[in-house]
Amino acid sequence: MKIITYSLALFSLALMARAKKPNVIVIMADDLGYGDLGCYGANPKNLKTPNIDKLAKQGLKFTSGYCSASTCTPTRYSFLTGTYAFRRKNTGIAPPSSPLIIPEDTYTLPDMLKQAGYKTAVVGKWHLGLGSPGVGPQWNEQLKPGPREIGFDYNFLLPTTNDRVPQVYVENHRVLNLDPKDPLWVGMKKPSDDHPTGVTHRDTLKMDWTHGHNHTIHNGISRIGYYTGGHAARFRDEDLADKWVEKSKEWIGKNKKGPFFLFFASHDLHVPRIPHERFRGTSVMSYRGDVIVQLDWCVGEIVKYLKKEGLEKDTMIIFCSDNGPVGDDGYADESLEKMGDHKAAGIYSGGKYSIFEGGTRTPFITYWPGTIKPGVSDKLVCTIDLAGSLANHLGVKLPKDACLDSLDVMDSMLGKKKAKGRPHLIQQDNGRGNNYGYRVGNWKLQRHDSKKTSNYQVNKLLGGQRGQKVPQFALFDLSQDPAEKNDLSAKHPQIMTKMKTGLQKFLDDGRSR
Repeated sequence: MKIITYSLALFSLALMARAKKPNVIVIMADDLGYGDLGCYGANPKNLKTPNIDKLAKQGLKFTSGYCSASTCTPTRYSFLTGTYAFRRKNTGIAPPSSPLIIPEDTYTLPDMLKQAGYKTAVVGKWHLGLGSPGVGPQWNEQLKPGPREIGFDYNFLLPTTNDRVPQVYVENHRVLNLDPKDPLWVGMKKPSDDHPTGVTHRDTLKMDWTHGHNHTIHNGISRIGYYTGGHAARFRDEDLADKWVEKSKEWIGKNKKGPFFLFFASHDLHVPRIPHERFRGTSVMSYRGDVIVQLDWCVGEIVKYLKKEGLEKDTMIIFCSDNGPVGDDGYADESLEKMGDHKAAGIYSGGKYSIFEGGTRTPFITYWPGTIKPGVSDKLVCTIDLAGSLANHLGVKLPKDACLDSLDVMDSMLGKKKAKGRPHLIQQDNGRGNNYGYRVGNWKLQRHDSKKTSNYQVNKLLGGQRGQKVPQFALFDLSQDPAEKNDLSAKHPQIMTKMKTGLQKFLDDGRSR
């Protein structure tokens, strides 16, 4: 009898441990490269990131942590849906007036967490569209569907990305502080011949453009697209980071009894890189370095608030990036001139827009004091895996037709012994030319159906340039050649064939989970 009682007690404890519901905060940086942080090798003489470095030191730092795409919209789509973005059309970089890219009936990561009893919020950059298909955002009315229709209880957003108009905040279903007497209009055609643009009024700009980004001017910076009106609703670029931190603290405070899920979507490194005045000159790398320091401050403020509220040991933080780094991405912000010896992608080649490792292998840190032991992990994990990993941990069964590529790597993210990580990963660029990277173990297949790549130069950053010619297929051993310089396809034809077949099977099957 005692043995049975003891066994039942152990079983109950095991169930309780499995059902432990941590608060979850995902801090997703924007355009942050593998080598952009002190904990990943950045020289402190160039810039300092003490708060993120502390997460890495006291948590688990991954050396094979990935996002699923080398541009923002497809990575965010994959992160929230658990399905590779290339499986759905129109998941490339969203234009200013894009409708919601994730269909309302899609089962999402926040849906799963709400099913497990969580309150859910997204604060920061959205860039997944708003409004109905074929219609798009109705800026002066309710912006539906949006985050609240796909699982979020609350949202406070930069609706697109800040090099695209409009420069307004969206709180839940409305543009914040919008005056109905001054309606907001957004479009891709010049509203009038005398409308000031980065071309006609270039001499008035406080930050010049280098390519594109030369339509409507706001705050001395020209953007992609045109807009008029909504003057009371417009924000100042310099204040974005402060606003994200303010709203995040406010929401956490209201939901601290938990469990809660916060998606903190930073914009700092994305162009136009305009840090708050107090961060100017805090690095030797001009604007791009200064906004990394600003991002680090944001992370520090969130952790500090968790400690203040007694939530730190009850909260799992996942720090990641939506894609790799880029230098000149449309503005003359000295990103290349002041780069110096800094290697934003670390030892890897490529960056944003490419399927080379620098495009999708980024900083990835898990932090949960008292649960995750400090260390470094070489296990393969990806932002697409949050849904599958948390679902299993919380005892939620994913629908068979949902989260088609989200694998359970929770043991790896928690640093458990014998954890295996994901066995394979498909990387994509923006989907323009059906270009894929396919990693299995240390082998990496590059498949460039367009036979072109972007933003590629070994260990350096160029910018958004596209068109460098590459072979359609190439094979690399990442353990010996992390920079992907030596194509081994001729030397290992059997491995090459196996990798090509494996990738094609996952593409044809429509799922990998």
